[in-house]
Amino acid sequence: MQAPDPSAVRLDGPWTHRDVSANGIRLHIAEAGSGPLVLLLHGFAEFWWAWHHQLRSLPDAGFRVVAADLRGYGDSDKPPRGYDAWTLAGDVAGLVRALGERRAHLVGHAWGGMLAWTAAALHPRVVATVSVLGGAHPLALRSAIARSALRRRHSQARAMLHLLRFQVPMAPERTLVADDAFAVEALQRAWSGERWRDSDDFAVTARRFREAMLVPGVAHSALEYYRWAFRAQFRGEGRRFTDAVGTRVRTPVLQLHGEQDPCVLVSTARDSAPWLGPRSRFETLPGVGHYPHLEEPALTAKLLVAFLRAQRPG
Repeated sequence: MQAPDPSAVRLDGPWTHRDVSANGIRLHIAEAGSGPLVLLLHGFAEFWWAWHHQLRSLPDAGFRVVAADLRGYGDSDKPPRGYDAWTLAGDVAGLVRALGERRAHLVGHAWGGMLAWTAAALHPRVVATVSVLGGAHPLALRSAIARSALRRRHSQARAMLHLLRFQVPMAPERTLVADDAFAVEALQRAWSGERWRDSDDFAVTARRFREAMLVPGVAHSALEYYRWAFRAQFRGEGRRFTDAVGTRVRTPVLQLHGEQDPCVLVSTARDSAPWLGPRSRFETLPGVGHYPHLEEPALTAKLLVAFLRAQRPG
């Protein structure tokens, strides 16, 4: 499999592709529908296409839906820096404004979920609601890893061992792209629920994600998210970040979490309670792993639409 041109990730469908300038960089988006803005933020080793089910279902429910390639992913810019939470949250806030909207409903998976929560804390005026799939508040995740670091049984620290492996320079990049990015599929398989893991849809998704990881610059950029998150704990910026996101957000938060998620444990997701805004909800999905939006797209859409509609007048 040859390294694809970035434009190869602009897959056809009932959506429109375009570039948007926000926070000093160019971000690629796919959008569909009209109505209140729902901004979809993907997770690690993914790209905008992770939301292809929601790009079909949410517009039918009366929403303008935008799935973005985050900084460093897909066909968005891949600058050498800017993978800290402050800048990434600025990307989200800048994108909302660049799309001509005052506020947006943020929906994020894993890393995208933590980014949505961070944006709600740092840029509350542009965030209407936060929905987090397969993720936790960044401080809840950090606390769970620290508490369980010395335990021998299955724990959040063991589930996140890849975070430590990703700190080594250069080698993780080579591992991610080796054998046509097979490591991406291996992680997807390890983190998925059993039902989806054995489906044809899993195979299609794995192929898409592997192709997107081979776009030049993506592997390094994706790992920089993890490297900042780890190293910031030993720097002043980490303490400033803790203070900045340490208060309860003003917006309602929906958490959708697979009961079989082995990456971000259900207990860790529930530990996010101190940072939940008013009228928040927590929903567990039986038989689902780390990817609710891909493993159970119909149920995910139903729960998302019900939550978003509940926040709208009338």
